[in-house]
Amino acid sequence: MRTSYRDIALLACCQALLLINNAALISMNGLVGYSLVENKAFATLGATTFVLGSALAAMPAALWMAKVGRRRGFMVGSSIAVAGAATCALALYLANFALFCFGTAVIGIYTAFGLQYRFAAAEVAAPEFRAKAISLVLAGGIAGGFLGPQASLWAKDLLPVHFLGSFLVLSAIALVALAVQSQVRVPAPSMEESRGGGRSLGKIARQPVFIVAALSAALGYGIMNLLMTATPLAMSFCSHPFSAAAFVIEWHVVGMYAPGFFTGSLIRRFGALKVIAAGVVLMVACVSVALSGVALWQFWAALVLLGVGWNFMYTGGTTLLIEAYKPAEKAKTQGMNDVIVFAVMSVSSFSSGALVSAAGWEWMNLGALPLLVVVAGAVLWLTLLRRHDTRLGGSAKAT
Repeated sequence: MRTSYRDIALLACCQALLLINNAALISMNGLVGYSLVENKAFATLGATTFVLGSALAAMPAALWMAKVGRRRGFMVGSSIAVAGAATCALALYLANFALFCFGTAVIGIYTAFGLQYRFAAAEVAAPEFRAKAISLVLAGGIAGGFLGPQASLWAKDLLPVHFLGSFLVLSAIALVALAVQSQVRVPAPSMEESRGGGRSLGKIARQPVFIVAALSAALGYGIMNLLMTATPLAMSFCSHPFSAAAFVIEWHVVGMYAPGFFTGSLIRRFGALKVIAAGVVLMVACVSVALSGVALWQFWAALVLLGVGWNFMYTGGTTLLIEAYKPAEKAKTQGMNDVIVFAVMSVSSFSSGALVSAAGWEWMNLGALPLLVVVAGAVLWLTLLRRHDTRLGGSAKAT
């Protein structure tokens, strides 16, 4: 098949609009929660419910799109986002923390649909261009890095209740996403994909290639989410204003998605495993910078390194995952991978507020190191398996 550059560009726009919403929510979630809840250890619970909403919707979203197609699924996701952001606005008006958490969970459903953009990119690209297509679509998130935090900052005081206007703006952005999605053309699911079947999830999940792909994506996302969610709170504890936190978050999101312009080329040249390993090294560098001090430039540098490290681990893991399934197994394998990602993110989101409040910013960063060791060990394991398989003259894929 030929690569559809038009649809890759449209999917990149969809990714940008998704990240405008997500980056805006991230930049203000902890502060909104802190203002609404009495027990400040639960200030980031809204981020946890956001991820839980995504986790619960990940598998149903993947399986449903395998039957009705990507475009319809993406448009339903944006419609849900409109309702979720409006619910958060109502919660702020009523000063109801439980309703706010419910609203973020609804927005999380939108993210479950939106994270399938990267898989849709692979479906409109020729096989040799798939890694590049995935990374280019993820690069669309750069716009979210700049516009999301700025949109929340700009609309923060539009109405008497702080941040209420910000959530109304997020509803409008989801409507724009709906219009863009209506123009996306992704090949309809094949009969084999629609029917499903193939190997059991247990058998798929026992493949070394799946284990490493899922670990890279899940722990990379979990570590990134743990530190990113806590950053606005940690900065406020260090007397940095919200505008400074918005600045750091926007550059963090740029760090997450700007490498998309070249990550695919790196994967094609060096392989997914080496790119994942480079992501681990960058995250270790992030922790080192974060432990060196709490000045604005140190928060900024740490979060940029965190973003680039996440990009390498997540894009590498996504590319690796494609090797783990046959066409009939695609939807359930992609869905299972995202469920694992969101489950890890749920734990990191829930613990983020409590850890930064009780243990402090330094201990949170130290806690990321053992998880990075696990990913590094998994990459080494699969690398050695493949070398051994090559020596025996077997398949290059560790299945």
